[in-house]
Amino acid sequence: MHRYRTHTCGALRPSDVGATARLSGWCHRVRDHGGVLFIDLRDHYGVTQCVVDADSAAFKAAEGVRSEWVVRIDGRVRQRPAGTENADLPTGAVEVYITDLEVLGPAVELPMPVFGDHDYPEETRLKYRFLDLRREKLHANIMKRGAIIDSLRRRMREGGFFEFQTPILTASSPEGARDFLVPSRLHPGKFYALPQAPQQFKQLTMIAGFDRYFQIAPCFRDEDARADRSPGEFYQLDIEMSFVTQEDVFQAVEPVLRGVFEEFAEGKRVTKQFPRIPYAEAMLKYGVDKPDLRNPLVIADVTEDFARDEVEFKAFKGVIKSGGVVRAIPATGAGGQPRSFFDKLNDWARGEGAPGLGYIVFEDEGGVLAGKGPIAKFIPAEIQALIAARTGTKAGDAVFFSAGTEAKAAALAGKARIRIGDELGLCDKDQFAFCWITDFPMFEWNEDEKRVDFSHNPFSMPNFEHDAFLALDAADADTILNIKAFQYDIVCNGIELSSGAIRNHRPDVMEKAFGIAGYGKDVLEAKFGGMLNALRMGAPPHGGIAPGVDRIVMLLCHEPNIREVVLFPMNQRAEDLMMSAPSEVTGKQLRELHIRLNLPQKPA
Repeated sequence: MHRYRTHTCGALRPSDVGATARLSGWCHRVRDHGGVLFIDLRDHYGVTQCVVDADSAAFKAAEGVRSEWVVRIDGRVRQRPAGTENADLPTGAVEVYITDLEVLGPAVELPMPVFGDHDYPEETRLKYRFLDLRREKLHANIMKRGAIIDSLRRRMREGGFFEFQTPILTASSPEGARDFLVPSRLHPGKFYALPQAPQQFKQLTMIAGFDRYFQIAPCFRDEDARADRSPGEFYQLDIEMSFVTQEDVFQAVEPVLRGVFEEFAEGKRVTKQFPRIPYAEAMLKYGVDKPDLRNPLVIADVTEDFARDEVEFKAFKGVIKSGGVVRAIPATGAGGQPRSFFDKLNDWARGEGAPGLGYIVFEDEGGVLAGKGPIAKFIPAEIQALIAARTGTKAGDAVFFSAGTEAKAAALAGKARIRIGDELGLCDKDQFAFCWITDFPMFEWNEDEKRVDFSHNPFSMPNFEHDAFLALDAADADTILNIKAFQYDIVCNGIELSSGAIRNHRPDVMEKAFGIAGYGKDVLEAKFGGMLNALRMGAPPHGGIAPGVDRIVMLLCHEPNIREVVLFPMNQRAEDLMMSAPSEVTGKQLRELHIRLNLPQKPA
């Protein structure tokens, strides 16, 4: 017989009745029924009920075990008495009568029990993550994560992609986030950087002639934690393809994501064909470039309507005169809501820094649509009818308004759309609603530094005739800010899963693009010299994308926080409480690296 087990704790069935079994695992729960002890024994595979009474030689040893002790149990498999079966367990029709028990690993009193599904402070859960991971839900999440990654790999290989590994120690580059730096012992005063993404390496792989690349790639960025991103590190399905157009990337990637989501959706619907939504349209209709399409509400621009002479609402008139816009958010069925519903939304808007949310409630008066509410009296009936037509509202509905600069009005309208949809129960949560966001602007105006900057990925190819692009100069600011790029995102349920682009494979166009963004040739050569040299030696047109693995798993596990699908996450302050990282190092280690600390002064 094997030293520790003949079966796992999830294996025994009625067909095993009468057999002798050896199990090893954790004591999930110990129950004393007065002379009879029940031990629910748990391992990675499941739970088996084990029972011992005073007639067994193992009874004395069993009396001493406690929750989460690791034990080996020998015994006879028997049918559970009628009426005591547990239909929720695969092993629930049988139990093991214990004839021998060995304690393999006793446990001290635990800081957090494993049995049950109670909430515990995050600090406790992260410090004792190995205990947290024993809990059923979190354990299942991590196993599902592995299965999802296996599915991604399989589908990528079936699509003709080959998996490569790119360097972890590389050079620092300006890619939008802070680098994690690693000092070099052999080269005093110089530093490696952990890759924010394998961006340059995957492009170099295409230039090397490998055609279709993928990798489950670790990425490192020194930025603050968010609910949908761990601080420090995350993983992405990194993809690159040669001799492709934007449409080719869509056709290769969309079936992979759709297939993985269908495989793990547990009955939820998955978008059959991802709609393509231009960035400008997304910002207008949804107020954000990562729209949640489970929400049916669509924002409309009503600036033109409020600009009419016959409209007397001065607050919006002033906004429009100063170059602002007015956006309308429909609220289907809100006409039947009490006044408190509208007051709460106004209070919420003020909390977002806005003066409030003006609104109109539409009613049917003798077959005619009539608007009611605080601002309705300032808007003639014919203008109200135009607003109702633009927003698709009817009697029994309401329309809310957001006014301000285009960016601020869009942002508030986008948040209001989500809030109104949730408050009214309009969102169809029983689906994974995907879309592509396309046609991102290549450049944007950096108001703080008063200059043109990249708006997205600096390695993207501008969707602009090449010779005309090379001829642009600083006087063409309006043209420059209207240039679109071959850049695209995949969004699911309001979460950005990935960004991608057709790459800029022409060094002259790349030099021009970086020059427009304020990077001189010397900076470009210093930071991206390896890439530029490669592009000068024959680069194919290529493009790719990088869906976030952690976010995919988070969605498929129905978890609102990414820490629930990561094996050993850090806390919000980028600390590993279990391993006490980051930590101080010795003076000897610092001297080997030629580093002297210059720490900030502690307040007196």
